[in-house]
Amino acid sequence: MDFEGKATAPIPAKNIEFAQPSPTRQPLKLLRYSEAALRRPTVAALKPILPPKLSQKLQVASTVADESLEELAAINLEEISDFELRPARIYIGLSCVGFGALMLLVLLLYLNTLHPALNTIEQIRQYWYEYVWFVSLGVTGMFILGREAMRPTPKLKKFRK
Repeated sequence: MDFEGKATAPIPAKNIEFAQPSPTRQPLKLLRYSEAALRRPTVAALKPILPPKLSQKLQVASTVADESLEELAAINLEEISDFELRPARIYIGLSCVGFGALMLLVLLLYLNTLHPALNTIEQIRQYWYEYVWFVSLGVTGMFILGREAMRPTPKLKKFRK
């Protein structure tokens, strides 16, 4: 048996050109166009069916959506610095910690009011999945906050006298 491969002539591959992304298309503008393409026909279909008051409110909500998405489309994502995103990351971390703690308290309240006969070990054994989810959410928030605390802050220029 001969296990050595024989050299074969390389088959010329076709040179396939892929479409290049357009530098002018921005994701927020794409979101505006795609959302409007879905919303406008829906509003037009619902408007004759709904009562006049509700139809007017739906039209006003559609107009507000157009205006707010127009404002969003005007934002250039490349101009947003890492430092400007810091408050948003802190809010998200705090929200994860707070929601995880709140849901743990709601779970404990639920267990103590509706299942008082179970002791703590049996409660954890029966509802371990929920405990894990809520504790993991809180730990995730703590990791986000810790990462943000360790992130270097930009140095401010000192004024010379």
